Amino acid sequence: MSTGEGFRGGAVALVLLACFVISTTAYPLCVKNLEAPGRANANLTFCSAPEYTANGCCSKADDTQIKATYDAMNISDATCGAFMKQILCSKCDAYSADLYGASQNSQARPVPFLCTNSTNSYCDQLWSACANVNITNSPFEPGLQNTSVKASAPLSSFYNNSTDFCAGEAPVPSNGDLCFNGTALKLPSPVGHTPPAGMCLERLDNSTAGKGYYLNLVPHPDGSDRVFVNTQDGHIYLVNISEPGSGKAFGIDYNAPFLNISARTLNKGELGLMGIAFHPNFLNNGRFFISYDCDTRKVPDCKAVCGCSTINRCNLTAVGANACQYSAIVAEYTVNATGVTPQTATQANPQEVKRIFSFGLPYDNHHAGGLWFGPVDKYLYYPLGDGGLADDPWNNAQNLNMPLGKMMRLDIDTPPASTSGLFGNYSIPRDNPFYGVNNTRAEIWAYGLRNPWRCSFDRQRPSYFYCADVGQNTIEEVDLISKGGNYGWRVYEGTNVFKPSQSPGGVTAANSINAIMPIIEYNHSLGISVCGGYVSYSRQDACAYGNYLYADLNGVMWSAFENPPQSGKYVVSDLPYQCSPKTPVPCNAGGSLDGIISYGEDAKGDIYILAVNGAYRMVNPSECGITCTATLPSEGPAPAPGPALPPSAPSDASSIFVIVRNSAFCLVLALCALVWF
Repeated sequence: MSTGEGFRGGAVALVLLACFVISTTAYPLCVKNLEAPGRANANLTFCSAPEYTANGCCSKADDTQIKATYDAMNISDATCGAFMKQILCSKCDAYSADLYGASQNSQARPVPFLCTNSTNSYCDQLWSACANVNITNSPFEPGLQNTSVKASAPLSSFYNNSTDFCAGEAPVPSNGDLCFNGTALKLPSPVGHTPPAGMCLERLDNSTAGKGYYLNLVPHPDGSDRVFVNTQDGHIYLVNISEPGSGKAFGIDYNAPFLNISARTLNKGELGLMGIAFHPNFLNNGRFFISYDCDTRKVPDCKAVCGCSTINRCNLTAVGANACQYSAIVAEYTVNATGVTPQTATQANPQEVKRIFSFGLPYDNHHAGGLWFGPVDKYLYYPLGDGGLADDPWNNAQNLNMPLGKMMRLDIDTPPASTSGLFGNYSIPRDNPFYGVNNTRAEIWAYGLRNPWRCSFDRQRPSYFYCADVGQNTIEEVDLISKGGNYGWRVYEGTNVFKPSQSPGGVTAANSINAIMPIIEYNHSLGISVCGGYVSYSRQDACAYGNYLYADLNGVMWSAFENPPQSGKYVVSDLPYQCSPKTPVPCNAGGSLDGIISYGEDAKGDIYILAVNGAYRMVNPSECGITCTATLPSEGPAPAPGPALPPSAPSDASSIFVIVRNSAFCLVLALCALVWF
């Protein structure tokens, strides 16, 4: 492992994976169940295009069913039949969710979008071939597409001409949907893109006021210039923030925290207050949620089902006397009080409203624990790491009966009929991939994760759900999380097959799973522990706009740009940074970040970096003398301002970073939730 200074100073080019993503659904997803495609494990005999067999959406059973559907159409004309076969087999395309317009908030079409973007287009050709051919149970028959009984008739019975027919089958122009042209989709062409030459930062706060560093920064739901930050020891603060470049530090009163649960949580290693999420309807209901770790010996009401049991073949004697001493908790709190509205509240009710989730942790590391509400489905996403120790010895991440090593998706708005069989007070969305599947936990949305540290939904493309997953010996990775996806750990570490040194919990063979490979990976010559960030839509830096920004604990940052657009292939660039002369809190000499812990994003989309020695914000690169010639896209209407709010006390401050592996930095490695062991 090299020093952070060496990493930051060089223009390091990462070796990237050509991964898989596309269009409005964001990356290859199947129209059936919106899950990631996988190998059919056998040649398909009907939908036999090589692309469909290699990495498509159809199994042999699907292939058989599609053939039966085709045979029932009784198409007498061979040319028309060939077109209809192509249409039916398009469900096997790796991007069929896009072709059929399916997403979490829209139903799939009965047929794919057909290409009409040229003279004698595919749609025109289909019309010419099939206009006068009888087709039984035609999927193109208007008004009858969702019924079980359909007539046998040609297309000309329902449409006047090619123009009439294609107008109903083409995608809306320029909306980003892909169209079907008779063959498997091909990637778009690359575009010219110049990565940001560097990032300009201003330091808004330090970590020397006895409070420690921040783990989260989230916007106030009212869209105002306020954010919430939390420390590992259990304090959440409400912060007033000024305009970038104004020279003003955080407005924060450390003597009046928004919430203090320090009596319930810890500030130890990878244990503490790990996540905050405000209900999508917070301004009306005042509900918010936190995730934290709790010592059951000090707080007995935290005791939960232990993650060491016969379910994962875990031996309590082997784990030791401290097995499940700590529990991972998700709890609901509220700001509701007499005479206070959620928008004006400056302190929360200190009493827990409801225990949403609790689970006993076998070891005291790899807990992840962020919280995010899906921007479209409004469900709560909550990841847990594999439960700790090197090698995931009990194979938790691949065990679908265990919440460890998983991204969970919970409905916290629908009270369960009974909490029996659950880990708390929540319901399970019926479209979760393992809902109703025997010998699985229905809470699971995705699995095969080691220690997912900081995830984010792309605010302009919400089906892009980025998660950085901390590696063990060799590889750090960033994944795009999809429904039912298996991200490989501990069968894979990044794209490398992983060989555990111990396997008391059993072994999962590499050829037995359909692992989704990371969109970004790097080895430990470049970093030690990845930290996920955001796709930047900050209007402070046009050159960073649309780039995914992420970092490593050692202080290195990168930008990643999807190129070709909507392809899932990411080009990564080193992202050096400097401190603005206008910074309200002086930066250390050299401008290095002494350990990057997390990222944040405010209501406007401005990007924050939370480091061991303070909180920083990305500002206009011109303040640091960094040239950017890119132009920002036009801006939508600004949100309506909220009511005037009482000011908070200003923060104190001092310095920014040195990247050396000194004793302070080694302490960070021991304490922070990103350690890789």
